[in-house]
Amino acid sequence: MAARRKMKRKLSHVANDGKVRMVDVSGKPQSVREAIATGAIHVNRETVAAISRNEIAKGNVLATAQVAGIQAAKRTAELIPLCHPLPLSHVGVELELKSDAIVATCSARTTAQTGVEMEALTGAVVALLAIYDMCKAIDGSMHIGDVRLLKKTKRLLQNSDSPARGGQRRRPGDQ
Repeated sequence: MAARRKMKRKLSHVANDGKVRMVDVSGKPQSVREAIATGAIHVNRETVAAISRNEIAKGNVLATAQVAGIQAAKRTAELIPLCHPLPLSHVGVELELKSDAIVATCSARTTAQTGVEMEALTGAVVALLAIYDMCKAIDGSMHIGDVRLLKKTKRLLQNSDSPARGGQRRRPGDQ
């Protein structure tokens, strides 16, 4: 039953006439939004060893991937056509070496009228793409997968009379 209900929900980026559109969020209150996304690049054990010893010819793979992920999250609206540009207050990319994979986890935070899921997902994926680019000469078997949103949160701002801050709009004469 729940799956059936989900299928009947309207897509927010598709207008009634079937054309794509950017969702109008101007009427929504500002909220503190956070999202965490993850993904992995599966590599040979030898590749993990070379990365951990900083023996990749192009340089420090983990530092480069971390910067790439942060930069990508900041530019998400330029990459995803209907994504709102957001003032990010935080982006972090953590990379974890496993025996045959590197896991990228990206967290993003903003105070805005829409969420930061796409920024977190973009950051994680581009960090993995940077690893692929830097290691492709030594490992032709690499593949990226397991990309998913782990968490998203929204907290309305309190104690504000501004509609943009989640407060109530007051007209002259209202008490």
